[in-house]
Amino acid sequence: MRPTGQNCDKIILRRCPVCERDSIIGHGRRRKQAHEEHHDWIWIHRGRCVDCGMTFTFLPLFSLPYTHYSLLARCQALQRRFVKHCSWEKALPKLEDPDRLPDPSTVRRWSSGLDGSLPAPSFLGQIVSRLAHWLNRGQQALDEAGPWSWITPVLQNLWPLPL
Repeated sequence: MRPTGQNCDKIILRRCPVCERDSIIGHGRRRKQAHEEHHDWIWIHRGRCVDCGMTFTFLPLFSLPYTHYSLLARCQALQRRFVKHCSWEKALPKLEDPDRLPDPSTVRRWSSGLDGSLPAPSFLGQIVSRLAHWLNRGQQALDEAGPWSWITPVLQNLWPLPL
């Protein structure tokens, strides 16, 4: 299964992280930009805790909050830049809608904190660390976040790394 967000509109976690009760109910859904090679927009569910009144948006792991590009697109761009040694302008990810390409400065920002001059195993560790950082910013529990099918294309973009 590719990371199209097909099932992310069906995922609702029931346990409220605020009041720690199983009291979250559906509260509609909305579209979110998640640009990558296979789609531009995904449907995501919203939920509301009937006990404390907090509302939540349930994002799939491949789509970070407040972003327009999926982790797949970000990893693809970083792989092109640091593994294939493309310029910033040529490192842009493949997107379903070519009019939505990120600016090279955006791709450069995605790489902040990475050092592409290091040997491949060290660089791979940096990529995995950056992915973990992006996922932690999303504040989603990895064990409750739903299908992991998005990780395969991400890893395929990072492999084969020259060792």
